[in-house]
Amino acid sequence: MNLLFVADPLETFNPKKDSTLAMMREAQRRGFAVWACEPRQLHWLGGAGQAEAGPVQAQCRHVQLLDGAKPWFGDIEHVVRPLREFDAVLMRKDPPFDSEFFYATHLLEQAEREGARVFNRPRALRDHPEKLAILEWPQFIPATLVSRDMAALRAFAAEHGDIIVKPLDGMGGAGIFRLRQGGDGSPDVNLNVVLETLTDFGRRTIMAQRFIPEIAQGDKRVLLIDGEPVPFSLARIPQGGETRGNLAAGGLGVAQALTPADRAIAQAIGAELAARGLLLVGIDIIGDRLTEINVTSPTCFVEISEQTGFDVAGRFIDAMLARL
Repeated sequence: MNLLFVADPLETFNPKKDSTLAMMREAQRRGFAVWACEPRQLHWLGGAGQAEAGPVQAQCRHVQLLDGAKPWFGDIEHVVRPLREFDAVLMRKDPPFDSEFFYATHLLEQAEREGARVFNRPRALRDHPEKLAILEWPQFIPATLVSRDMAALRAFAAEHGDIIVKPLDGMGGAGIFRLRQGGDGSPDVNLNVVLETLTDFGRRTIMAQRFIPEIAQGDKRVLLIDGEPVPFSLARIPQGGETRGNLAAGGLGVAQALTPADRAIAQAIGAELAARGLLLVGIDIIGDRLTEINVTSPTCFVEISEQTGFDVAGRFIDAMLARL
């Protein structure tokens, strides 16, 4: 079996905790051939009166993963190959979901029409922007405003007193600010400048949410594999006075069993997301509130597996094979 991973350059992976690499290692352990390419290497050629266009292809590298070595992989061959010739194509490009990511999903969708099996499905990636996908389930989310209207954002801050504001295309905690009223009800001294910066003076839409104090116990990443939750989350706990729990922002990752609230949210949305072609989803929960639905390249495989012994990568490969 040949698996193609569409991802960031392999040289940029952190071999100690990269979830895509965990998938690759499990695939190789089962005897599958592991291939990789970057979105920029996808291409399609057709038209000019041709009755049949050529398929979506990519410059692919066939790699062998090496244990305890630097570098951690070796190239076996480089070849241009149609995506439909692989048994599965796994889209694992990290955010941001920018124009190039958008274009890549269209090329991958064309590859699907030609017979490729792509996980997560390209259309589902486009239909579920990671910050905005939560709006479909308002019963689970904190008080939230999506807007670029400065007056509306100031009114939201005044109503809730303690809020988080963030860009819609960020990742890893980038661009997230906490804004708090003073004890006398006065607005945060940085309110205007933060809103002006994030919205580019009203030209960009952002998200504001009521601050959830339970962030002190962690921003929990719950993985859904084909609609079913992994039984452990990774609570990313803020450190050193930080508001953000993201690992990229210095948060401490602690695996823990799912709470009843975690399971209730996962069970309420998991089957629907799976039916839309999202084989792997990472939902973020603070306290008992859903804050994000991550579909591009959900992580935390390695941390959960190392701390609990639960084989997340094995569960994922099993689910992918069942889909195939």
